[in-house]
Amino acid sequence: MWDDAEAAQKLMRERNRLVSGIEGLEKLQSEVADTAGLIELAEAEGEAAMVAEGIAALRALAEEAKRQEILSLLSGEADGNDCYMEINAGAGGTEAQDWAEMLLRMYTRWAEQHGYKVDMLEASEGEQAGFKSVTLQVNGPNAYGWLKTESGVHRLVRISPFDSAARRQTSFASVWVYPVVDDSIEIDIRDADLKVDTFRASGAGGQHVNKTESAIRITHMPTGIIVACQTDRSQHRNRATAMAMLKAKLYEAELQKREAASAVTEAGKTEIGWGHQIRSYVLAPYQMVKDLRTAVEKGNPDAVLDGDLDDFMAAALAARVGATRSEASANAQ
Repeated sequence: MWDDAEAAQKLMRERNRLVSGIEGLEKLQSEVADTAGLIELAEAEGEAAMVAEGIAALRALAEEAKRQEILSLLSGEADGNDCYMEINAGAGGTEAQDWAEMLLRMYTRWAEQHGYKVDMLEASEGEQAGFKSVTLQVNGPNAYGWLKTESGVHRLVRISPFDSAARRQTSFASVWVYPVVDDSIEIDIRDADLKVDTFRASGAGGQHVNKTESAIRITHMPTGIIVACQTDRSQHRNRATAMAMLKAKLYEAELQKREAASAVTEAGKTEIGWGHQIRSYVLAPYQMVKDLRTAVEKGNPDAVLDGDLDDFMAAALAARVGATRSEASANAQ
């Protein structure tokens, strides 16, 4: 522990995660027992108000038990890791690029509500509005475990703010999430397999414009995977971040080969358009957000676009874990 501070920090993070889970369960068990005892005592003394209060407390504890159950599903190999998130606008020009920016805001709000830190690593702005593509790093406990359920194509239906005729438009954007990997995971990348390009990072212009080619784009030739980073003024630091992203993508590709749900994720990346979406956000003529994988619906799109995503994530996570367990059981038989 004293000789390797980095290993000690990782061990303490794992310890804190386990302690938090155990303490949460023990607290839940204790509160259920205490509340049940309170209700029993109140019934014996004919205290109807106290009985009602106890029943309300049990309902709240049931919700907490549900949350603890969902947390227990975050048991994948990299679920506890930080993650990268890529958002790419589909075909449709300004409409799709604006939708990509709306998704960026939605996930940023969700992360803030959960105490996660979000850093923008790369962004390609649209000509009129929004973004063509954005790459984020989300740091926090179980960031990858939660956000991996968001990988796929997201569809928006609304009255276009960019159409003078106020016609209804359908836009698509894709989301891809992959885990940040640490140095304990060895991934062999040959320099000969890399194509490295430098370019000037985009900025606001004026005295702050980037006059040097500090941004980095790396292409892994055997797989065609491309990563880019322009967050730092230093080309060396941008290259280091881009290499970390590349390792993470290669690691995610290997994880997907071992997961039963990988076929769904990969299918979602084939085309950003009709027939490939995982979730629809309808703002007109009616208002509803529906996840096409789990059938979870919400009638308040504004709340969802403000980061209210937990129900969608929990249902997708439960379905994903359930599918993996079913396949494992079938293979065992």
